[in-house]
Amino acid sequence: MVLHTSPYPSAFLSFLSRLSWAFVFPCYWLLDRLLASCVATSLEKRRRSQDPCSFLALGVLISTPLYLVLLLASLPFALIGFLLWAPLQTIRNPYIYSHQKPDKHGAEQGVSAGTEAALAEWRPQGRSFCFGSANVCLLPDSLARFNNLADTQRRAREVGKRIRNGASRPQIKIYIDSPTNTSISAASFCSLATQGFRRTSSLDHRPEPVVTTETENEALTECPVHPSGGTSSDCPIHSTEAQNSSECPLHSNAEEHAPDCAVHQFADPQSSGECPVHSNIIQNSEDCPLHPAGVQISITSPDSEPVEDEKGNHQTGDGDTGSLESRTASRESLVRFHAADGGISPNNTLSQHRTSVFKRQIGRKRRHGDDSFDHEISAFFPANLDFLCLQEVFDRRAADRLRRQLHRYFPFVLSDVGRYGWKGCCSRFKFLNSGLLLASRYPILDAHYECFPNGRSEDALAAKGVLFAKVQVGCSAQEQRVVGYITCTHLHAIEGDSSVRCEQLDMLLEWGAEFRRSTLGPTDEEKVLEDQVAFDVILGDLNFDNCSSEDKLEQQHSLFTHYKDPCRLGPGEDKPWALGTLLDTSGLYDEEVSSPESLQKVMENEEGRKEYLVFPASKNHCPSQKGRKIPLKGNGRRIDYILYKEEGLQPDWKVDIEEFSFITQLAGLTDHLSVAARLVVSTGEEET
Repeated sequence: MVLHTSPYPSAFLSFLSRLSWAFVFPCYWLLDRLLASCVATSLEKRRRSQDPCSFLALGVLISTPLYLVLLLASLPFALIGFLLWAPLQTIRNPYIYSHQKPDKHGAEQGVSAGTEAALAEWRPQGRSFCFGSANVCLLPDSLARFNNLADTQRRAREVGKRIRNGASRPQIKIYIDSPTNTSISAASFCSLATQGFRRTSSLDHRPEPVVTTETENEALTECPVHPSGGTSSDCPIHSTEAQNSSECPLHSNAEEHAPDCAVHQFADPQSSGECPVHSNIIQNSEDCPLHPAGVQISITSPDSEPVEDEKGNHQTGDGDTGSLESRTASRESLVRFHAADGGISPNNTLSQHRTSVFKRQIGRKRRHGDDSFDHEISAFFPANLDFLCLQEVFDRRAADRLRRQLHRYFPFVLSDVGRYGWKGCCSRFKFLNSGLLLASRYPILDAHYECFPNGRSEDALAAKGVLFAKVQVGCSAQEQRVVGYITCTHLHAIEGDSSVRCEQLDMLLEWGAEFRRSTLGPTDEEKVLEDQVAFDVILGDLNFDNCSSEDKLEQQHSLFTHYKDPCRLGPGEDKPWALGTLLDTSGLYDEEVSSPESLQKVMENEEGRKEYLVFPASKNHCPSQKGRKIPLKGNGRRIDYILYKEEGLQPDWKVDIEEFSFITQLAGLTDHLSVAARLVVSTGEEET
């Protein structure tokens, strides 16, 4: 299927659309500004209360009558433009696909790497892929103010910058040789980071083994048990008495025959002529209790970024605290702890030792109970983010600004998704599109959009629906394409309409199955063999949580039998570490949550979560969250989801989750927390 790179099938129709919008836009902009002047955010109210005679208040008094007069004058032109624009929407394409080729002077080192990985041969040990989802609330400014947000155009540019900075930031990994020493304090890291380290341009590269001189090797041959000035007779390993004894000098009797012991691996160390501790076989073993912990640090970073043409180049400022210049967030969010054999090779390909890390669970971050994956609250989007789904990208100009920013990291973007006016199932007039946007580092092969026909009330004014995409992530040895399926959606938002959301989930599953059937098989001459499916993921704002009593219907939907929610224990019960993603809009501009780092700290505190998150509705529900003393259920309303299918993709292939993150990098720019998950796709084969 050919992807739509233009909103209309011909250049002439595109010209007519631009001409008609030129007539409509002045009226649209003036109406937006007039309504915006009547709805103030809490920040604007605070400033006006502090200085009633401020220039801001005076400007509103002068501009409001002026907007009204100009709006009335522009109405005739808007009517002419609307009569030309509305019929064109019936033949408009449902999305726009854009591809920006990597620039050799650009900033995105990961852009070309992701494209090359899609064409590279799929290795037997599999790969890992990172997915992100965020509701960015880029409504027209007058409508965004009802969510206590303003200045949509500035926020769109800033959202793109922060996401790009988070995903393309230097990825710092600390490898620790000893399983007993798997933590380094932030202060220690700060002192280490200032000394300078070798930088690499790979996506995720483990340091090479340290090359030592002959003199250094001689120094290492000293036994670490007895001091350098001691004798072999004093050593519990090298002494004749110890060698003739059946007991291990390093273990208690209960561990006499421990298979991992460095001494037990040599049946006769005296005759072998090799030290059982320093032999080459086990010298670098992390199980050796005698070797001191060795720390290796790898820092990967993209090239320097090009100068931006837009006004307002990226600088550290009040509104950009999520940038790379933040030292605090770098210490708290960029450090990764891994065992010595737990590195990931370039292009997200898993090393042969990765499985051992999963089983042994060494060097993990925070876990709970039987969870086999990491989970955290991060001030940054994950480094090397592969796929990003955004919701509520409604405003057209804001979408263009956001897309330009994202294209500096993501080469493939699907934007302007949805319908306007009257079209097909969208029987009601649609003033806004679906608000969905999908950005990818891997080539998009196919895409399809469906509009929900059952929207109600004000939600029916937007063409909410589902965006399906098929991406290529590799190629098998038999020249089969390895692909992944991504579903982006935003469900009905009106509270109490559970039946509407359940109907939309039914349609989502039905449409998704049909899209996979129609795109998986060999339908053209270019494909001889059927594609191999690596993953099937659903991302988006589902507008229900797993703890509210009002959302019981959605919680028990069959969606959760086909797809797995990593934050969910069962219907009505989340895992203890799961966090709500809907923020209380009244506190968006409080100093305590004004930056990604400060919001991260608040979310890590139970009292802070009660203050700034929206919680599931209950009988004791209060209009305001602040100062509530009654017990609250869960950790807030979690309405943003990342779901994945574990089975049924390929025989012997398996999808596991490696880490899940709640992200605060968009603090002050939206009323949602973002979520991200890294999935590991393993084939069950062994590399030869």
